[in-house]
Amino acid sequence: MNAFLLQYLPIVIFLGIATALGLAFIVASATLSPQAPDPEKLSTYECGFNAFDDARMKFDVRFYLVSILFIIFDLEVAFLFPWAVSLMKLPLELGQFAFWSMMTFLGVLTVGFIYEWKKGALEWE
Repeated sequence: MNAFLLQYLPIVIFLGIATALGLAFIVASATLSPQAPDPEKLSTYECGFNAFDDARMKFDVRFYLVSILFIIFDLEVAFLFPWAVSLMKLPLELGQFAFWSMMTFLGVLTVGFIYEWKKGALEWE
C-alpha cells in the first residue's frame, strides 16, 4: 500500500506548495497594501448609479441593455476565433458549409445590430 500512496506524493507536494503560495500572497497583500482608502473608493457603485435601500426605486434600463448587447457581440467574437482557426483545416465541402453557416450567423447578428442601431438602443442621450 505504501508504494501505491507514494505515486501520489508529487501531487500532494504540488498542492502543498500551491496552498502555501496562495496564503503567502494573501497575507502579503493584506499587510503591504495601503490601509487608508478614501471615502470615494469605499462607496458602493454599481451599474452607473449609487446603491439604494428601496427595491421599488426607478432605475435606468439602459445600463442593462448595453451590457446585454455587449455580451451578445462578445459571444460573436468568441465563436469566430475557433471557427477561423479550424476553417482552413477542413475538407473543401465541409469548409464551404462551415463558411456559409458562419456567414448566416454573422448576417443574423448584423441584422440585429442594425435593428438596435435604428431603434436608438445605442444612443445614450
